[in-house]
Amino acid sequence: MQQVLSLSVEEKERLFHTELVKHGVSYSDAARVAKILASETPDELLTVKDIQLTTEACKIWLKQHRRLASLLNK
Repeated sequence: MQQVLSLSVEEKERLFHTELVKHGVSYSDAARVAKILASETPDELLTVKDIQLTTEACKIWLKQHRRLASLLNK
């Protein structure tokens, strides 16, 4: 049986913030991006600055995540 994990917006925000900081995003940028991601606001309602910040933070996260994954697979 498959269970669905349900998190509150605050829990999602904490999780995103922790992951972003852990992977090299600055604390303040991670806080803003975590709030954006947790709120699930559509891109159409975000400012260009928020979209750019989120994109950059996610790129940093992805690069570090891949690097760590490759180290663990050796």
